[in-house]
Amino acid sequence: MDTQVILGNLGNPTLLFFLLGLLAAFLRSDLEIPPQISKFLSLYLLFSIGFKGGMELAHSGLNREVSLTLGLAIAFALFVPVYSYFILRRKLDVYNAGALAATYGSVSAVTFVTASSFLADKGIRFGGHMVAAMALMESPAIIVGVTLIRRFSRKAENEGAKKGGLGHILKEAFSNGSVLMILGSLVIGIVADEKQAEGIKPFTSDIFKGFLAVFLLDMGITAGHRIRSFRKGGIFLYAFGIIVPVVNALLAIALSHLLGISPGDAFLLAILASSASYIAVPAALRLAIPESDPGLYIPMALAVTFPFNIVFGIPLYYWFSQMF
Repeated sequence: MDTQVILGNLGNPTLLFFLLGLLAAFLRSDLEIPPQISKFLSLYLLFSIGFKGGMELAHSGLNREVSLTLGLAIAFALFVPVYSYFILRRKLDVYNAGALAATYGSVSAVTFVTASSFLADKGIRFGGHMVAAMALMESPAIIVGVTLIRRFSRKAENEGAKKGGLGHILKEAFSNGSVLMILGSLVIGIVADEKQAEGIKPFTSDIFKGFLAVFLLDMGITAGHRIRSFRKGGIFLYAFGIIVPVVNALLAIALSHLLGISPGDAFLLAILASSASYIAVPAALRLAIPESDPGLYIPMALAVTFPFNIVFGIPLYYWFSQMF
Protein backbone atom coordinates (compact mmCIF):
# COMPACT_ATOMS: atom_id res chain seq x y z
CA MET A 1 0.00 0.00 0.00
CA ASP A 2 1.24 3.52 -0.82
CA THR A 3 2.19 5.08 2.52
CA GLN A 4 1.73 8.54 0.99
CA VAL A 5 -2.04 7.96 1.05
CA ILE A 6 -2.01 7.34 4.81
CA LEU A 7 0.43 10.18 5.48
CA GLY A 8 -1.65 12.52 3.35
CA ASN A 9 -4.76 11.62 5.32
CA LEU A 10 -2.93 12.13 8.61
CA GLY A 11 -2.15 15.66 7.44
CA ASN A 12 -5.82 16.44 6.90
CA PRO A 13 -6.82 19.23 9.37
CA THR A 14 -10.22 17.65 10.06
CA LEU A 15 -8.55 14.37 11.08
CA LEU A 16 -5.99 16.22 13.19
CA PHE A 17 -8.81 17.88 15.13
CA PHE A 18 -10.31 14.43 15.76
CA LEU A 19 -6.95 13.25 17.12
CA LEU A 20 -6.80 16.39 19.27
CA GLY A 21 -10.17 15.41 20.76
CA LEU A 22 -8.85 11.92 21.57
CA LEU A 23 -5.78 13.45 23.21
CA ALA A 24 -7.94 15.80 25.27
CA ALA A 25 -10.00 12.87 26.56
CA PHE A 26 -6.95 10.78 27.45
CA LEU A 27 -5.38 13.75 29.27
CA ARG A 28 -8.68 14.32 31.12
CA SER A 29 -8.74 17.90 29.85
CA ASP A 30 -11.79 20.10 30.45
CA LEU A 31 -11.92 20.87 26.71
CA GLU A 32 -15.48 20.25 25.49
CA ILE A 33 -18.03 21.32 22.90
CA PRO A 34 -21.36 22.36 24.49
CA PRO A 35 -24.09 19.77 23.73
CA GLN A 36 -26.35 22.24 21.92
CA ILE A 37 -23.51 23.33 19.62
CA SER A 38 -22.64 19.70 18.97
CA LYS A 39 -26.24 18.99 18.03
CA PHE A 40 -26.30 22.00 15.70
CA LEU A 41 -23.08 20.87 14.00
CA SER A 42 -24.52 17.39 13.47
CA LEU A 43 -27.71 18.77 11.92
CA TYR A 44 -25.72 21.22 9.79
CA LEU A 45 -23.52 18.46 8.33
CA LEU A 46 -26.55 16.31 7.51
CA PHE A 47 -28.35 19.29 6.00
CA SER A 48 -25.38 20.32 3.87
CA ILE A 49 -24.49 16.90 2.51
CA GLY A 50 -28.15 16.05 1.91
CA PHE A 51 -28.90 19.27 0.06
CA LYS A 52 -25.81 19.07 -2.15
CA GLY A 53 -26.49 15.40 -2.85
CA GLY A 54 -30.09 16.17 -3.83
CA MET A 55 -28.96 18.77 -6.34
CA GLU A 56 -26.43 16.35 -7.81
CA LEU A 57 -29.05 13.62 -7.99
CA ALA A 58 -31.41 15.97 -9.82
CA HIS A 59 -28.70 16.50 -12.45
CA SER A 60 -27.69 12.83 -12.84
CA GLY A 61 -31.16 11.27 -12.90
CA LEU A 62 -31.95 7.59 -12.33
CA ASN A 63 -29.75 5.70 -14.80
CA ARG A 64 -28.40 2.14 -14.73
CA GLU A 65 -25.40 2.92 -12.51
CA VAL A 66 -27.50 4.89 -10.02
CA SER A 67 -30.04 2.05 -9.80
CA LEU A 68 -27.32 -0.58 -9.32
CA THR A 69 -25.58 1.48 -6.65
CA LEU A 70 -28.78 2.10 -4.66
CA GLY A 71 -29.74 -1.57 -4.97
CA LEU A 72 -26.32 -2.68 -3.76
CA ALA A 73 -26.49 -0.26 -0.82
CA ILE A 74 -29.83 -1.69 0.31
CA ALA A 75 -28.50 -5.23 -0.15
CA PHE A 76 -25.62 -4.47 2.23
CA ALA A 77 -28.02 -2.93 4.76
CA LEU A 78 -29.96 -6.22 4.76
CA PHE A 79 -27.07 -8.69 4.47
CA VAL A 80 -24.57 -7.27 6.97
CA PRO A 81 -26.85 -7.40 10.06
CA VAL A 82 -27.86 -11.00 9.28
CA TYR A 83 -24.38 -12.49 9.13
CA SER A 84 -23.13 -10.16 11.91
CA TYR A 85 -25.87 -11.43 14.22
CA PHE A 86 -24.77 -15.06 13.94
CA ILE A 87 -21.12 -14.16 14.53
CA LEU A 88 -22.00 -12.07 17.58
CA ARG A 89 -24.24 -14.78 19.05
CA ARG A 90 -21.08 -16.79 19.74
CA LYS A 91 -20.32 -14.39 22.61
CA LEU A 92 -23.44 -12.30 23.26
CA ASP A 93 -27.09 -12.85 24.13
CA VAL A 94 -29.93 -12.44 21.63
CA TYR A 95 -30.65 -8.80 22.52
CA ASN A 96 -27.09 -7.46 22.38
CA ALA A 97 -26.26 -9.50 19.28
CA GLY A 98 -29.32 -8.06 17.53
CA ALA A 99 -28.53 -4.51 18.64
CA LEU A 100 -24.92 -4.72 17.44
CA ALA A 101 -26.03 -6.35 14.18
CA ALA A 102 -28.37 -3.40 13.53
CA THR A 103 -25.61 -0.94 14.46
CA TYR A 104 -23.14 -2.42 11.98
CA GLY A 105 -25.73 -2.87 9.25
CA SER A 106 -26.50 0.84 9.36
CA VAL A 107 -24.15 3.72 8.53
CA SER A 108 -22.20 6.62 10.02
CA ALA A 109 -23.09 9.91 8.34
CA VAL A 110 -19.98 11.63 9.76
CA THR A 111 -17.67 8.96 8.28
CA PHE A 112 -19.44 9.43 4.95
CA VAL A 113 -19.07 13.21 5.12
CA THR A 114 -15.37 12.90 5.99
CA ALA A 115 -14.82 10.47 3.10
CA SER A 116 -16.66 12.82 0.72
CA SER A 117 -14.33 15.62 1.78
CA PHE A 118 -11.37 13.28 1.22
CA LEU A 119 -12.51 12.63 -2.37
CA ALA A 120 -13.12 16.33 -2.99
CA ASP A 121 -9.55 17.11 -1.90
CA LYS A 122 -8.27 14.59 -4.45
CA GLY A 123 -10.52 15.92 -7.21
CA ILE A 124 -12.39 12.63 -7.63
CA ARG A 125 -16.02 12.92 -8.69
CA PHE A 126 -18.85 10.97 -7.09
CA GLY A 127 -22.59 10.94 -7.68
CA GLY A 128 -25.12 12.82 -5.61
CA HIS A 129 -27.11 9.59 -5.42
CA MET A 130 -24.57 8.36 -2.85
CA VAL A 131 -26.34 10.59 -0.30
CA ALA A 132 -29.56 8.76 -1.18
CA ALA A 133 -27.70 5.48 -0.69
CA MET A 134 -26.64 6.59 2.78
CA ALA A 135 -30.18 7.60 3.69
CA LEU A 136 -31.61 4.31 2.38
CA MET A 137 -29.17 2.27 4.48
CA GLU A 138 -30.17 3.83 7.82
CA SER A 139 -33.44 2.01 8.46
CA PRO A 140 -33.34 -1.55 6.96
CA ALA A 141 -30.67 -2.67 9.42
CA ILE A 142 -32.84 -1.66 12.39
CA ILE A 143 -35.74 -3.68 11.02
CA VAL A 144 -33.52 -6.72 10.36
CA GLY A 145 -31.97 -6.54 13.85
CA VAL A 146 -35.35 -6.39 15.58
CA THR A 147 -36.73 -9.14 13.33
CA LEU A 148 -33.84 -11.44 14.25
CA ILE A 149 -34.45 -10.82 17.94
CA ARG A 150 -38.15 -11.60 17.53
CA ARG A 151 -37.28 -14.75 15.62
CA PHE A 152 -35.00 -16.08 18.35
CA SER A 153 -36.64 -14.65 21.47
CA ARG A 154 -40.29 -15.18 22.34
CA LYS A 155 -40.18 -12.46 25.01
CA ALA A 156 -38.93 -9.87 22.51
CA GLU A 157 -41.64 -10.89 20.06
CA ASN A 158 -44.40 -10.38 22.63
CA GLU A 159 -43.04 -7.01 23.74
CA GLY A 160 -42.59 -5.92 20.13
CA ALA A 161 -46.23 -6.73 19.40
CA LYS A 162 -47.32 -4.60 22.36
CA LYS A 163 -45.39 -1.64 20.99
CA GLY A 164 -47.08 -1.73 17.62
CA GLY A 165 -44.95 -4.19 15.67
CA LEU A 166 -43.16 -3.34 12.46
CA GLY A 167 -45.13 -0.14 11.87
CA HIS A 168 -43.91 1.29 15.18
CA ILE A 169 -40.29 0.41 14.36
CA LEU A 170 -40.56 2.02 10.92
CA LYS A 171 -42.05 5.17 12.41
CA GLU A 172 -39.26 5.48 14.96
CA ALA A 173 -36.63 4.84 12.30
CA PHE A 174 -37.90 7.45 9.85
CA SER A 175 -38.93 10.07 12.41
CA ASN A 176 -35.46 10.06 13.98
CA GLY A 177 -34.06 13.58 13.66
CA SER A 178 -30.89 12.66 11.75
CA VAL A 179 -32.75 10.42 9.30
CA LEU A 180 -35.46 13.04 8.73
CA MET A 181 -32.87 15.78 8.20
CA ILE A 182 -30.84 13.86 5.61
CA LEU A 183 -33.94 12.65 3.73
CA GLY A 184 -35.65 16.04 3.88
CA SER A 185 -32.53 17.90 2.72
CA LEU A 186 -32.08 15.40 -0.11
CA VAL A 187 -35.64 15.96 -1.35
CA ILE A 188 -35.30 19.75 -1.04
CA GLY A 189 -32.07 19.62 -3.03
CA ILE A 190 -33.84 17.67 -5.79
CA VAL A 191 -36.80 20.05 -6.13
CA ALA A 192 -35.03 23.37 -5.37
CA ASP A 193 -34.50 25.91 -8.15
CA GLU A 194 -30.81 25.91 -9.10
CA LYS A 195 -30.49 29.69 -9.30
CA GLN A 196 -32.20 30.20 -5.95
CA ALA A 197 -29.95 27.54 -4.40
CA GLU A 198 -26.87 29.60 -5.28
CA GLY A 199 -27.91 32.00 -2.51
CA ILE A 200 -27.12 29.47 0.24
CA LYS A 201 -24.01 28.02 -1.39
CA PRO A 202 -21.63 29.83 1.01
CA PHE A 203 -23.44 28.11 3.90
CA THR A 204 -23.60 24.64 2.34
CA SER A 205 -20.10 24.58 0.80
CA ASP A 206 -17.67 27.32 1.80
CA ILE A 207 -17.78 26.83 5.59
CA PHE A 208 -18.41 23.08 5.45
CA LYS A 209 -14.87 21.91 6.29
CA GLY A 210 -14.56 24.29 9.23
CA PHE A 211 -17.71 22.95 10.84
CA LEU A 212 -16.62 19.38 10.06
CA ALA A 213 -13.30 19.98 11.87
CA VAL A 214 -15.04 21.28 15.02
CA PHE A 215 -17.54 18.40 14.93
CA LEU A 216 -14.74 15.81 14.63
CA LEU A 217 -13.00 17.48 17.58
CA ASP A 218 -16.16 16.82 19.59
CA MET A 219 -16.35 13.24 18.26
CA GLY A 220 -12.75 12.65 19.32
CA ILE A 221 -13.49 13.82 22.86
CA THR A 222 -16.60 11.62 23.04
CA ALA A 223 -14.81 8.56 21.61
CA GLY A 224 -11.96 8.97 24.06
CA HIS A 225 -14.37 8.96 27.00
CA ARG A 226 -16.43 6.04 25.67
CA ILE A 227 -13.48 3.72 25.13
CA ARG A 228 -12.83 3.59 28.88
CA SER A 229 -16.26 2.09 29.57
CA PHE A 230 -15.93 -0.61 26.90
CA ARG A 231 -14.77 -3.73 28.75
CA LYS A 232 -17.40 -6.50 28.53
CA GLY A 233 -16.63 -8.09 25.17
CA GLY A 234 -12.87 -8.21 25.43
CA ILE A 235 -10.71 -8.88 22.38
CA PHE A 236 -13.58 -10.55 20.46
CA LEU A 237 -15.59 -7.34 20.13
CA TYR A 238 -12.51 -5.23 19.40
CA ALA A 239 -11.62 -7.64 16.59
CA PHE A 240 -15.20 -7.63 15.29
CA GLY A 241 -15.28 -3.82 15.28
CA ILE A 242 -12.25 -3.70 12.97
CA ILE A 243 -12.20 -6.91 10.90
CA VAL A 244 -15.89 -6.97 9.89
CA PRO A 245 -15.87 -3.37 8.55
CA VAL A 246 -12.77 -4.11 6.46
CA VAL A 247 -14.37 -7.27 5.03
CA ASN A 248 -17.56 -5.33 4.21
CA ALA A 249 -15.58 -2.57 2.51
CA LEU A 250 -13.54 -4.96 0.35
CA LEU A 251 -16.68 -6.85 -0.64
CA ALA A 252 -18.38 -3.58 -1.61
CA ILE A 253 -15.40 -2.53 -3.74
CA ALA A 254 -15.21 -5.92 -5.48
CA LEU A 255 -18.95 -5.99 -6.26
CA SER A 256 -18.86 -2.37 -7.43
CA HIS A 257 -16.05 -3.24 -9.82
CA LEU A 258 -17.99 -6.21 -11.21
CA LEU A 259 -21.09 -4.04 -11.73
CA GLY A 260 -19.16 -1.23 -13.41
CA ILE A 261 -19.71 1.39 -10.69
CA SER A 262 -17.34 4.37 -10.87
CA PRO A 263 -14.31 4.45 -8.49
CA GLY A 264 -15.59 7.44 -6.49
CA ASP A 265 -18.99 5.83 -5.90
CA ALA A 266 -17.37 2.46 -5.16
CA PHE A 267 -15.18 4.09 -2.51
CA LEU A 268 -18.14 5.78 -0.83
CA LEU A 269 -20.14 2.55 -0.96
CA ALA A 270 -17.23 0.85 0.80
CA ILE A 271 -17.30 3.60 3.44
CA LEU A 272 -21.03 3.07 3.98
CA ALA A 273 -20.69 -0.73 4.14
CA SER A 274 -17.84 -0.52 6.64
CA SER A 275 -19.28 2.11 8.99
CA ALA A 276 -21.51 1.68 12.02
CA SER A 277 -24.25 3.99 13.27
CA TYR A 278 -23.88 5.77 16.62
CA ILE A 279 -26.61 8.39 16.16
CA ALA A 280 -29.74 7.15 14.38
CA VAL A 281 -29.64 3.46 15.34
CA PRO A 282 -28.95 3.91 19.10
CA ALA A 283 -31.87 6.34 19.28
CA ALA A 284 -34.17 3.74 17.72
CA LEU A 285 -32.72 0.83 19.73
CA ARG A 286 -33.55 2.49 23.04
CA LEU A 287 -37.22 1.99 22.17
CA ALA A 288 -37.09 -1.10 19.96
CA ILE A 289 -34.64 -3.20 22.05
CA PRO A 290 -34.56 -1.79 25.61
CA GLU A 291 -32.98 -5.05 26.88
CA SER A 292 -29.79 -4.38 24.93
CA ASP A 293 -26.84 -2.62 26.56
CA PRO A 294 -25.94 0.83 25.12
CA GLY A 295 -22.59 0.40 26.88
CA LEU A 296 -21.75 -2.15 24.18
CA TYR A 297 -23.11 -0.91 20.87
CA ILE A 298 -22.40 2.83 21.29
CA PRO A 299 -18.71 2.48 22.32
CA MET A 300 -18.09 -0.20 19.67
CA ALA A 301 -19.37 2.04 16.90
CA LEU A 302 -18.03 5.33 18.22
CA ALA A 303 -14.78 4.38 19.97
CA VAL A 304 -13.56 1.40 17.91
CA THR A 305 -14.93 1.36 14.35
CA PHE A 306 -15.32 5.12 13.85
CA PRO A 307 -11.71 6.06 14.77
CA PHE A 308 -10.35 3.10 12.76
CA ASN A 309 -12.28 4.14 9.65
CA ILE A 310 -11.37 7.82 9.98
CA VAL A 311 -7.63 7.25 10.51
CA PHE A 312 -6.88 4.04 8.59
CA GLY A 313 -10.03 2.89 6.80
CA ILE A 314 -10.44 5.87 4.46
CA PRO A 315 -6.93 5.64 2.94
CA LEU A 316 -7.06 1.81 2.95
CA TYR A 317 -10.38 1.61 1.09
CA TYR A 318 -9.28 4.37 -1.29
CA TRP A 319 -6.16 2.39 -2.14
CA PHE A 320 -8.16 -0.76 -2.83
CA SER A 321 -10.70 1.12 -4.94
CA GLN A 322 -7.86 2.61 -7.01
CA MET A 323 -6.32 -0.85 -7.48
CA PHE A 324 -9.55 -2.06 -9.11
